Amino acid sequence: MDDTPGLRAWPLWCSELIGTALLVGVGCSLVILDFGTSSPVALLLPDAGARRAVTGFLFGTVGALIAVSPVGVVSGAHINPAVTLAFQLEGRMRGDVALGYLLAQLAGAGIGALPLLLWGPVGASVAYGATVPGPAGPWIALLGEAGATFCLIAGLLLFVGHPRLRRFTPAMFPFLYALLVWLEAPLSGASTNPARSLGPGLVAGDLDGWWVYWVGPLVGSVVAVWLRKALPMARSLEIRVAKVFHFHHDRYAIFTEKSAPSQRSASGQ
Repeated sequence: MDDTPGLRAWPLWCSELIGTALLVGVGCSLVILDFGTSSPVALLLPDAGARRAVTGFLFGTVGALIAVSPVGVVSGAHINPAVTLAFQLEGRMRGDVALGYLLAQLAGAGIGALPLLLWGPVGASVAYGATVPGPAGPWIALLGEAGATFCLIAGLLLFVGHPRLRRFTPAMFPFLYALLVWLEAPLSGASTNPARSLGPGLVAGDLDGWWVYWVGPLVGSVVAVWLRKALPMARSLEIRVAKVFHFHHDRYAIFTEKSAPSQRSASGQ
C-alpha cells in the first residue's frame, strides 16, 4: 500500500479515541441506569432478563450511532480491539495503523470512563458498569466471551462482506447485543470488548479476571476470521475496507486497506 502524500492516520486514531470514549461513557451509563441501586428502570421492568435485553439493545444502538456519525465514518468505528484484530487478520489494515487503533481504543476507554464517577453511589453499586466473571468462574466466563465475540465478528464480517448487507451493518448491533447480553451476561457481563471492560474497571478499581476480557474476545475474533476463510460459502465475502460503515469516496480508506490504488479503482473504491 502506498501512502497518499499529505494524508496521515492521525485523524483515524483521534476519531477512534473519541468513538471508544463515547461507547464507554454512554454505554456504561445505560448499564448503571438500568441496574444501579434504586434504578427507576427496575421498577418499570423488574425482570432482570428483560432489563439485560433492553440494556444490550441500547448499548448496541450507541455503537450503531457512533458508526454512522462523522467520527465513525472517519475511523470506521472499530471501538473494540477484537474488531481491529479481525480486520487486520483479513489483510485490510497495516500493522502500524492497527497498533494506533489499539492504543487509541485503550486511551479512549479510560477517558470515557471518568465521567462515570459522576453517578456516585449509584454507579459504584454496579462498579460503574465494569464486567467481572460470574458465579460459574473465570473459565466459563472465558468461554462465554469467546463465544459472544465470535458471534459479533462473524456477524460483522457477514454484513461488511456482502454487497447487499454492507450498508446495513450498524443496524445489526442493537439486535445482536440484545440477544448476547440477555443470554451471556450472567456468565461474564457480555463485554466482547477489552477496551469496554478496561475503562470502567479502572475507575472502579475492579479488574478481577481482567485477562478473561482480553483472551476471550481475541480468541473469538481469530476463530471467526479463520472460519470465514476456511468455509467455502464464506470465502465469497469481500471485505473491502476495515470500516464498519464507509462511503466509496472515503479519503481515509487508504489507511485501512492494503490494495494498490489501481486495485481500489477496479473494485469501486
